[in-house]
Amino acid sequence: MTAKKSRQKMTVKPSASGERIDLISRFEDDQPFLTLGPHHFPVNNRVIINAFLPRATEAWVKPLNGKQKKQPMKKIHPTGLFQAIYDDQDKIFSYHIESIDSAGYRTEFDDPYAHLTDISDYDLYLMGEGNHFKSYEKLGARIRTFNGVSGVHFAVWAPNAKSVSVIGNFNHWFHGAHPMTRLQWGGIWALFIPGLKSGEVYKYAVRSWADGRVLEKSDPYAFQAEMRPSSASIVSSGKTYLWHDSEWIKIRKQTDMLTKPISIYEVHLGSWKRDEKKDWGFLNYRELAHQLVEYVKWMGYTHIELMPIMEHPLDISWGYQVINYYAPTSRFGSPEDFKYFMDYCHQNEIGVILDWVPAHFPKDDHGLANFDGKQIYAYDNWKKGEHKEWGTFVFDYGRNEVRNFLISNALFWLDEYHVDGIRIDAVASMLYLDYSRPEGEWEPNQYGGRDNPEAVHFIKKLNEVVHHHHPGVITIAEESTAWPAVSRPTYMNGLGFSMKWNMGWMHDMLDYFSKEPVHRKYHQNMLTFSMLYAFTENFILPISHDEVVHGKRSLLEKMSGDDWQKFANTRLFLTYMYAHPGKKLLFMGSDFGQRAEWDSSRSIDWHFLNYEPHRQLNQCVRDLNRIYKNYRAFYEVDFDWQGFEWIDFSDADAGLISFIRWSRDRKQLLLFAFNMTPVPRQEYRIGTPKQGFYEEILNSDAKEYGGAGIGNAGGLHADNIPWHNRSHSININLPPLGAIVFCLNEK
Repeated sequence: MTAKKSRQKMTVKPSASGERIDLISRFEDDQPFLTLGPHHFPVNNRVIINAFLPRATEAWVKPLNGKQKKQPMKKIHPTGLFQAIYDDQDKIFSYHIESIDSAGYRTEFDDPYAHLTDISDYDLYLMGEGNHFKSYEKLGARIRTFNGVSGVHFAVWAPNAKSVSVIGNFNHWFHGAHPMTRLQWGGIWALFIPGLKSGEVYKYAVRSWADGRVLEKSDPYAFQAEMRPSSASIVSSGKTYLWHDSEWIKIRKQTDMLTKPISIYEVHLGSWKRDEKKDWGFLNYRELAHQLVEYVKWMGYTHIELMPIMEHPLDISWGYQVINYYAPTSRFGSPEDFKYFMDYCHQNEIGVILDWVPAHFPKDDHGLANFDGKQIYAYDNWKKGEHKEWGTFVFDYGRNEVRNFLISNALFWLDEYHVDGIRIDAVASMLYLDYSRPEGEWEPNQYGGRDNPEAVHFIKKLNEVVHHHHPGVITIAEESTAWPAVSRPTYMNGLGFSMKWNMGWMHDMLDYFSKEPVHRKYHQNMLTFSMLYAFTENFILPISHDEVVHGKRSLLEKMSGDDWQKFANTRLFLTYMYAHPGKKLLFMGSDFGQRAEWDSSRSIDWHFLNYEPHRQLNQCVRDLNRIYKNYRAFYEVDFDWQGFEWIDFSDADAGLISFIRWSRDRKQLLLFAFNMTPVPRQEYRIGTPKQGFYEEILNSDAKEYGGAGIGNAGGLHADNIPWHNRSHSININLPPLGAIVFCLNEK
């Protein structure tokens, strides 16, 4: 299909008819170019220029070529339709319009209706097909220069609108002052307004066909938005930042992250740290870059995962009820500031994963809900289109334009902000039609099942497109059900995600460690059950924000026992987490023993690092990250049973388990032993598959971590004594509520 600019043909009869003028004045015209702007009439060699200037008392046409004279415009309709006629003109000429308003303010501007729109028929075709994955370059407010004239090109999808207008400070928010034109098909409206620049505040006024109401909507494709409670969109250039992370991107493309260490620090930027000098207000993205990266790098994490930073109106939603999917929140600065944050992370070899929410969106009047008087982004059927539990609407995954909006959005964050991965929130709510819906409030699919085939198709397409365009980038599913093959390729009938959160492991482990040690022997299966399914998916082991809020207690306070036992249990649990197959995720504050539940309205309790037990726990996590990255057996074979080997899990009465992790080439062996009781186990023999020296590389009971220092004097030589069906064994000291990690040195 040949790409050509969509434009309105001007070869029409005189356009200032009473009917069309009335449509303009009532803000009901979907083809304003038929009336407004310059019109050439070859029959009588005349150019007629019409302009709708509702605030003007006088107006003039000011030609720019010096051949025509400045001429006053006649007011031909009381609502503000002005007209100038130039005779003996063989073509349309360049001009400006000058006007004076009732306050005596004089202004001069280039007529928007003398310019074409910047969307081709091919763009419209791809958008309608759902395959325009760069649609964010065409829709929204984009700074453009046409024939030497700079300004902002606006485009929006509103198929059920009767008329649409751009409103802002530049036209005093008058609904019909800048009516947009409906392009030939697809429900796209567009207008180029010369002279507007980056920083301009705007919305769309959308008149509904259904009831004639005018809705004021923020731009779904806006690159920047005002900070709550304001809700307008902001014109942003989006192309001025100079990146310095080319080497990082190059290496990322060549890296298989499934075989690399991934230790994720989950962060809510609004409460990670507040600015005492700004009355405990938010830090800027640039300030966060330096302070957060310094901490993450010192602690040894490989990645930061940001809870949603897309613009959202409600702080307590933590970003999970998004209004502006293409705009980083203004709470922490500008889009350029966020690019600096991303760039600085990459320059310091820290990857960044964004939480992304394609499952649902809020009902705020200025957002996507009922955008043109009808539900175009959500399912129109309430049994599919509403999450009553969350008070939100569900995206219509069966609509091409909606899939295009979402897939383009995912690529946007990867293209424009160099994001290293996206974690898709609430995947289960997308997959199941009956998710959190009682009987009678959902309908089965066309095959009689409870799954949503349209959502499944969307998810598969999303993952295919992301992995094709950005090799090395990871996609992560927060999916809590037994849906099969979530993290398997689509050609294997999987959903195509790189990895999946292991929610079952998380719940079992936190439940187990909350129990008093005397009862744990009855629940040994909670420790071992995960190994029955550990390699069915590419799992991430998450201890996320959801587990330390709303009455669930902080990680430290979940642990049983007195304060000494709480800290020992926390170190024991975290060592078990790092030892277990799967990548790692830990929410902020958990790595130093935050005592209070997470509160998104204030900073986490950094002052606890002034107290020795918390500082020692923090050092333990730092060392866990260090050895995790330094020993290949921790991470190379996370998703295959050949990298894991039980030694013994049968000694439930003593609360002891042990296992081995292998590197891919089986040249590195790590041996892990755990004591889940507060009773020290002296000279406890465990089997080993090889002879050699087993170096003790980490002891969670080390004095540096606040423990008693019960250990094995740096390591042990294997005895030629068969044990646990293995050829050799070591006789170890296991500390109370402690874990020990050994690395085999065969030399």
